[in-house]
Amino acid sequence: PAGSSMGSLGRRLARSLLRGQASPSCPPGPRCYGSALPELQEKTLVLVKPDAVQRRLVGNVIQRFEHRGFKLVAMKLLQADQGLLDKHYQQLRQKPFYPALLAYMTSGPVVAMVWEGYNVVKSTRAMVGNTNSATAAAGTIRGDFSMHVSRNVVHASDSVETAQREISFWFQQNELVAWESGDRDYTYGP
Repeated sequence: PAGSSMGSLGRRLARSLLRGQASPSCPPGPRCYGSALPELQEKTLVLVKPDAVQRRLVGNVIQRFEHRGFKLVAMKLLQADQGLLDKHYQQLRQKPFYPALLAYMTSGPVVAMVWEGYNVVKSTRAMVGNTNSATAAAGTIRGDFSMHVSRNVVHASDSVETAQREISFWFQQNELVAWESGDRDYTYGP
């Protein structure tokens, strides 16, 4: 029969064609049959903090996310001001360490990035490691680059909802670039 000469990729493609049309969130093409998983569109905010910028670790941080297969959809270098940081760290404003945190986060430029991918929020938290560098596992960003809890290299959103809120503080909607990654099939499979 014709199906027996078809490879497994061909069989999966044929099954997906039978299930439905190309996903409206994905331009027509060989990777876009069936329904796209909503998790593929999950986004998170990552901030490379002033200590990491000063130590020239920005490229190392970016490389970890690229190697993991996440897609960069926004990035900028900026000097954060108190108004932006007050919104971002709203839940910490009453803590006794907040003035020191504010002084640290305004001491130099930060790199703000939005990354997209499957389970990107949870995966990013695992990649970043524990806030306290003394207990951050080797192989995590903080475990490899951070020396002290007050200089912990990066910030990463802790939930999808928090990520959406934080992204809106740091980026305008038109600064998020929607683009098709050519390696999506190799990262996530067909």
